[in-house]
Amino acid sequence: MRPTTAFGQRDQANFRPWRLALWIPWLVPIAPAPASGSDAEPGPEAVRFFESEVRPLLIENCISCHGPKKQGGKLRLDSRAGVLSGGDSGPAAVPGKPEESLLVEAIEYQGLEMPPKGKLSDERRAILTRWIAMGTPWPGGDEAIPAPTAEARPKITDEDRAFWSFQPVRHPEPPAVDDGGWSRNAIDRFVFAKLRESGLTPAPEADRTTLIRRLSFDLLGLPPTPEAVDAFVADARPEAYDELVESMLASPRYGERWARHWLDLVRYADSDGYNEDAERPDAFRYRDYVVKAFNEDRPYNRFAAEQLAGDEIDPDDPELRVAAGYLRLGTYEYNQRDVHGQWDTILNDITDVTGDVFLGMGLACARCHDHKFDPILQRDYFRLRAFFEPIWPRDEFALASPGEKADHDRATAAWEADAAPILAQIADLERPILEKEVTTAFNRFSEEIQALLKKPRAERTPAEHLIAELAYRQIVDEHKKLPAVMKKGKVKKEWEELQKRLAESATPRPAPLPTAMTVCDVGPIAPPTYIPGDRSKTPVEPGFLTLLDPSPASIVPVAPESTGRRSALAAWIGRADNPLTTRVAVNRVWQSHFGRGLVGTSSDFGRKGDRPSHPELLDWLASTFVQEGWSLKAMHRLILRSATYRQGAEHPAPEVGMKADPENRLLWRMTSRRLEVEPIHDAILAVSGELDASVGGPAVDFSKPRRMVYLKVLRNKRDPLSDGFDAPDSSSTTPQRNISVTPLQALLMINGPWGLERARGFARRVGDAAPDEDGRVELAYRLAFGRRPDPSERADARAFLRDQAARSAEEPEKTALVDFCHALLNASEFLYVD
Repeated sequence: MRPTTAFGQRDQANFRPWRLALWIPWLVPIAPAPASGSDAEPGPEAVRFFESEVRPLLIENCISCHGPKKQGGKLRLDSRAGVLSGGDSGPAAVPGKPEESLLVEAIEYQGLEMPPKGKLSDERRAILTRWIAMGTPWPGGDEAIPAPTAEARPKITDEDRAFWSFQPVRHPEPPAVDDGGWSRNAIDRFVFAKLRESGLTPAPEADRTTLIRRLSFDLLGLPPTPEAVDAFVADARPEAYDELVESMLASPRYGERWARHWLDLVRYADSDGYNEDAERPDAFRYRDYVVKAFNEDRPYNRFAAEQLAGDEIDPDDPELRVAAGYLRLGTYEYNQRDVHGQWDTILNDITDVTGDVFLGMGLACARCHDHKFDPILQRDYFRLRAFFEPIWPRDEFALASPGEKADHDRATAAWEADAAPILAQIADLERPILEKEVTTAFNRFSEEIQALLKKPRAERTPAEHLIAELAYRQIVDEHKKLPAVMKKGKVKKEWEELQKRLAESATPRPAPLPTAMTVCDVGPIAPPTYIPGDRSKTPVEPGFLTLLDPSPASIVPVAPESTGRRSALAAWIGRADNPLTTRVAVNRVWQSHFGRGLVGTSSDFGRKGDRPSHPELLDWLASTFVQEGWSLKAMHRLILRSATYRQGAEHPAPEVGMKADPENRLLWRMTSRRLEVEPIHDAILAVSGELDASVGGPAVDFSKPRRMVYLKVLRNKRDPLSDGFDAPDSSSTTPQRNISVTPLQALLMINGPWGLERARGFARRVGDAAPDEDGRVELAYRLAFGRRPDPSERADARAFLRDQAARSAEEPEKTALVDFCHALLNASEFLYVD
């Protein structure tokens, strides 16, 4: 393929590199966005947002005064029509325009004040504002919000039970096909049978240069080196391709690439989110755990169990403590005074994400009522949430073996004994200031929370202790701020002198043991789980989806001071006969290799989601996955060795395929795909010779030349490249990246300082390695595109270098080479993979 324009169409007959910077993506046709406020049925994501966030908020805070029984100010908020028509003051919302909406004005207390009992939290106000900005989507047209109820559906129908994703996974026999020897494994037989039914034929196999580049980006997220390309192209042995796959699967770069797919799902970030967006310095340990787990090919059911219940599996294993940090990845507002509301939000979020990630089921819609589309009862939602009810967020667990902890405790005791007089003096100086700060923080809470904080631990119920501990985290924050306060106070000089003497103590102070964000259970007895609106206050016991397993979960305590609930959930999710887990897992692998899963909605296997394009193949893959020990690498081998994966992106009769299957769901060719932001970033650094390939460790700033998986992911402050190239919103699970084409992307790549600097690095590398113009052109092409330029491209490049040099007053040859390298980094061939 020839490079064409930055983000442009690939139909240019002749490449002129000096014209690249003139081509901008607004010349590419882009489908118009739907109009704000459309009455059309909202899409799956809008439905999910409304059902999981907006509907519960309206029920809890608005419907009692603006619903069927009471209409304050003649306003009803229990239907979309009521919201749009409004009351005495006018329409409550203007779809797509929160800045013009009275509802936003009211919740911000800018004139009207709703709800009158107290201002909603920042998070809840943001939910309503976002909903209006989305166009006030309302599933079911103008269907009114039902009153809260604890009543379950009387039954689940036979039609519900017959839905495809709830059926047991079968191991179908691959069909017998007459494909002329095209098939390489069972995958191809399933695919070819579907193609034949539609009168289609597969595309020819891609050339070896294309295959190694495709494999390298798919498995490693990096371009292949020129040496690797040469070796593979020259190796005509039949087993060369399989050996290439194996070498990439064995590379530590594989874990870095595939960890990013998982981090998208679990909404990983290095900061809390919300307004403060405080950084999480220990979050990187979870990211490194995921990289390691992928590199070791940890069985998927074990991988899931470690994250859901690592602390119960082995409380003394530091790595499993880190794995349980999965339960701490959600957003967190450190100074939220509504402690009960925040804890409820945290538990709901964990329940929602677990359903999305492991089961491919949107559970959030069942939080307020039985699911409107899928056979998920409201009681099912809270049966699943009950597994998480006892979790206790912890930050102080040392990541060390029992022996290491004992040694550290002895060293710490020796230091404290030696430094006792100085420590006492420091404490005397800090005490009055600390007491003042702690008292101020304490008084910010309601009387109920203050009473819980004062209540002795032994007298608290498990539920009370969790709320008290969540509140106490705000008190602890005052301790962390103390050094900064002391440096500004009246005793600053004396305090700093004591700190200096402490540092010079004869007995060295041992370095703190590393810690991680993790959880444990509050104890062997769990707090009760209740369904909102259930006046009987009957506790809901842990259980699974009623359609799959109506009986209560069997809970066996597996560790001291733990309920064993999450271990029971992990065991059920990891059961070989769970019809959702395996299908969801293999579908995600397929999606990452082909750009679309066999089920296009990879986190929605319900009625609103896509039906599988190849249901028998999906089941064959899922059953084979279990037979192969839940090995993700074994699944890669199957897919990557198939003739289906090895097809080219061009077909000799494309018009036939476009007519019969325009979305290429039947896989009659390989689909060209734009790289995600991480491989774009990493490939630019790799090509420029600046990439730091060190593995793991604390997250670093964007300015550092590390792989992007190791850069800080801040929820409220993204780096320019992430912001421009569709990096996921790390506040919510992202099953599939958006791929947009915008003018800002071109401007960022062409004019942005980071891209310009990388082009200079690229030019330095090429200039240092190749002594003449022709050699530099060839090396630049090989590094950027994995191939040599053809004669016309060589001629164009030489003409460009001469023209640019003639225009440059200072260092003309160097300036021209930088411009040439910059043009290649902006070519579609660099940013897309066939």
